[in-house]
Amino acid sequence: MAFDPLQERGIPLDDQLRDWHALNVTPIGPDHADPYTRCRIITMNGVEAEAIRFSHQLARHCPDLEVKQRLARLRYIEAQQQKAVGWLLPGTASVPETAIAHQQAAVDLTAWVARMEPDQNLKQAYEFGLLEHVDHLYRYANLYEMIEHRGAEKIVEQATEVLPGRPTSLQHRDPLDDVREPYRKGATEPLSRLHALTILSAEQQIMTFSMNAGPMCMEPIARQLFQEIAMAEEGHVTHYESLADPDESWWERLLYHEYNECYLYYSFMETESDPKVKNLWELHLSMELEHLRLAAELFREREGRDPDQVLAPALPPPVTFEPNKGYIRELLATQLDRTTMGTGYVREAHERFSRTQAAVMGREKPPSERVIDGNRAISGREYRLETEAPRPAGLLK
Repeated sequence: MAFDPLQERGIPLDDQLRDWHALNVTPIGPDHADPYTRCRIITMNGVEAEAIRFSHQLARHCPDLEVKQRLARLRYIEAQQQKAVGWLLPGTASVPETAIAHQQAAVDLTAWVARMEPDQNLKQAYEFGLLEHVDHLYRYANLYEMIEHRGAEKIVEQATEVLPGRPTSLQHRDPLDDVREPYRKGATEPLSRLHALTILSAEQQIMTFSMNAGPMCMEPIARQLFQEIAMAEEGHVTHYESLADPDESWWERLLYHEYNECYLYYSFMETESDPKVKNLWELHLSMELEHLRLAAELFREREGRDPDQVLAPALPPPVTFEPNKGYIRELLATQLDRTTMGTGYVREAHERFSRTQAAVMGREKPPSERVIDGNRAISGREYRLETEAPRPAGLLK
């Protein structure tokens, strides 16, 4: 029977407060953990961080003191959840290692969502961004080998290939061309709205990591590469946030945030291989069921509608981290040469794109190209992890 979170009872909010000992969870093993366990942790960290940011923004726009207090209580628990999830990561990984892990999560999460997305406009948006994450993974892997003399297979194992994608240097577009046409809530399936929120949350997490991690690097080329990729990630957040219907009310968005957290915790509980991590997903799902109930109360009070009018009658099939090698290779062979123009996609470098490229690049190679040259000089070749076959030939090498 399909799982309907609106019909399930969770842990009462008054019983959800945890002390420091409970939040200081045992991290996953630094050397032998399933890479997809780490991807699930990175994803849920981003989803919880988005829930907190959204709740703060809602509170800042809400004049009702009593509602602001209700949001504050709920947000405090969300913040505790974020700490427990984030602290699952061990403190032994270097900044480049952590960057590779974030990009692996982005690659395989975005690929899975794109494969499952029923809306063709949204599917194209995810496929476009996916090929750029593929390239970020490749650039960080070469940085990692160049400065730490280790291969990214230590991190991604054999689950995700490391290949050149759409070159990072070509991801610097006029911001006008990062804005997409939004879905329309009345015509879009609930699954599509969940996908859009999930990918935005994950992308926002990666952008924030890149912004904050770059200054932690000592090597000039590392600092420069993080800066370049952080700017590309800024464009990605614009790209994904513009997909949401601006006519969605604050209370409808709150409802979807809580429903999406239920969906993802349920998905990861169903697919998790680490028993200790699975227990945390199960605990947080029980908490989120109550959060969803409280959001549904606010939705009824403020909108005068029943949540069943906007939510799916049951959760969709679980979000699954799994290899997407064939799908990604097909996109590399067919969509690598695309850029954006206005709200659409084109295959030629139009005037606005070329003008932005000239302004950003100046007259020297960007860090994303110099890191490949540098690793070739040190290692004798660039780093790739091609587990299936040589990279498919595209229009861009």
